[in-house]
Amino acid sequence: MDHLDDLVTRVLAPNPGLMTLEGTNTYLVGAPGSGEVVVVDPGPDADEHRVAVEAAAAARDSRIAAVVVTHHHRDHAQAAGWASRWGVGLHAFSPEMVRRVAAGADPQALRDGDTLALAGVRLQAVHTPGHSSDHLCLRVVETDVLLTGDHVLGRGTSVVVYPDGDMSDYVASLERLAASPANALYPGHGPALDQPSKTLAEYLAHRGERERQVLAALHAGDQDPMAIVRRVYADVDAALHPAASRSVHAHLEKLVREGAAVRDGAPDDEGTAYRVR
Repeated sequence: MDHLDDLVTRVLAPNPGLMTLEGTNTYLVGAPGSGEVVVVDPGPDADEHRVAVEAAAAARDSRIAAVVVTHHHRDHAQAAGWASRWGVGLHAFSPEMVRRVAAGADPQALRDGDTLALAGVRLQAVHTPGHSSDHLCLRVVETDVLLTGDHVLGRGTSVVVYPDGDMSDYVASLERLAASPANALYPGHGPALDQPSKTLAEYLAHRGERERQVLAALHAGDQDPMAIVRRVYADVDAALHPAASRSVHAHLEKLVREGAAVRDGAPDDEGTAYRVR
C-alpha cells in the first residue's frame, strides 16, 4: 500500500508479468475525513488482493463507496463483481463488456465527461479509446491527477489490442490528453509519472516512429503483422511479439484507412497481405 498524495492510495495486485509489470495498480480515491473511498480498477479476482484493498480502506478509516473500472481487460476488471459483495455501485464505459469478464458484475454506464462526486472528490471520465474501445481515464478534479489505466503505463508503452483496439483512436486520445495535461499520471501498471507533458509527447513520438518503421517494413516486402514484428521488434523479447503484432496490425489498418497501404483480403482472414499503395 502506497499513499501517492492526500487523496490517492495505491494497492498493488499480485499479478506480475510481462504485460502487467509489477502487477495491476488498484487505486483508492477519497478525501481525508470523508470516511469513504472509491476503488478504481479492482484488478484480478484474488482473495488476497481483495483483503489487501479492504485493509487499505480500513487503514484510511473509510468504507468503500463505489467501484470504477477503466476498461474490461481481466487484469483490471475481473474483480468488478466485488462491488456487489461490498454493496456499492459499479461504473464502466461499457457495462456489457465488463459483464463478460467479471462474475456478478452489474455496472452502470460512465460516459465521456460524466463526473462521479463521491468520497469528497470528483472523478471525471475521459473516454480514451485505442488500447481498447471502452477505455476510460479518470481525472481527479481536485488535484488534476489523471488515472490512466492502460492508456499510458508507468514504464514502457501500451499495446493497442487489435481488433477491439484502434490505432487512429489511440493516437487521437493521446493528442486529446496532451492538449490538456494533468499534474501527474497514475497508470494501471508501473510507477506514477510526474511529467505528463513530456510523457505524452514521448508516447506520440513513439507511435509516429513505429508507423514509419511499419511502412519501411512494407517497402521491404513484409506483408503480414508477424513478419513486420520480427523486423521492427527484433530487439524485443520474443515472448512479447504476439502482443506487438496486435499493435502492428492496428498500425496497418490505420495506414489502409489513410490511403498509405493496401490490404489484399479481409482484415482478419488468414493469408491477408498488406502492401504499400
